[in-house]
Amino acid sequence: MQAAFEQWLANGGWTLRAKPERGDVDVDAVHPDGRRLLAEVKGETSAPGLDIDTAYGQLLRRMTSEDNTTYAVVVPERGVTAALRVPQAVRDLLAVTVYAVNQEGDVRFVA
Repeated sequence: MQAAFEQWLANGGWTLRAKPERGDVDVDAVHPDGRRLLAEVKGETSAPGLDIDTAYGQLLRRMTSEDNTTYAVVVPERGVTAALRVPQAVRDLLAVTVYAVNQEGDVRFVA
């Protein structure tokens, strides 16, 4: 999942930061226009709702006041419903987007 999302970002012109630079976040990418994206990736598990709740919590701890930083939760297709339990208005306020990755590794923007 993470490799597919990172490849999708790279294909879109994003530069991925190396693990030591990005700290504990799963994905840290910078776009040529200066935008930065921090993402938590959750794979297939027996408790997708709990894992996705954990991803939101992890993002909250990493949030800063940087205007050019957005955040993302990346989930398997079957986790989309759980990821959308956080209302759109709240995700908008926190600049959090949701992406889904299917079993073939295709990435899609959800919300």
